[in-house]
Amino acid sequence: MNYSKNDSVETLHINSIEGVPSKGTLLIKPLLKGDHMSLLELHLQPGVASEMHAHAHESLLYVVRGRLKTTVGSEVVILGPGDAGRHPHGVAHSVEALEETVFVEIKSPPPNIGKVLAA
Repeated sequence: MNYSKNDSVETLHINSIEGVPSKGTLLIKPLLKGDHMSLLELHLQPGVASEMHAHAHESLLYVVRGRLKTTVGSEVVILGPGDAGRHPHGVAHSVEALEETVFVEIKSPPPNIGKVLAA
């Protein structure tokens, strides 16, 4: 598929990532999956957070609205609209919504979303 219409993509309600329970429910829309990357849209309510976890893929984040606290290793950064961040492959990281937040995430290589999120 070379395109997707946001309103036709099913929202996944995720309560754990890589087998690690999250604080609250992450709402994730897997918008597109290419040969070498995937594009996700995430909606988080205030206080929703992933616990520290690591992936076998790299992630790039772009905040559309809201404020997101991201921890990568021991570095903590607050990102707002227009800000971007990176979660390197194999490095423990987490995210936490400080207010209602929407961000997009690109993962490379594209993971099996169902397996990564529910594992």
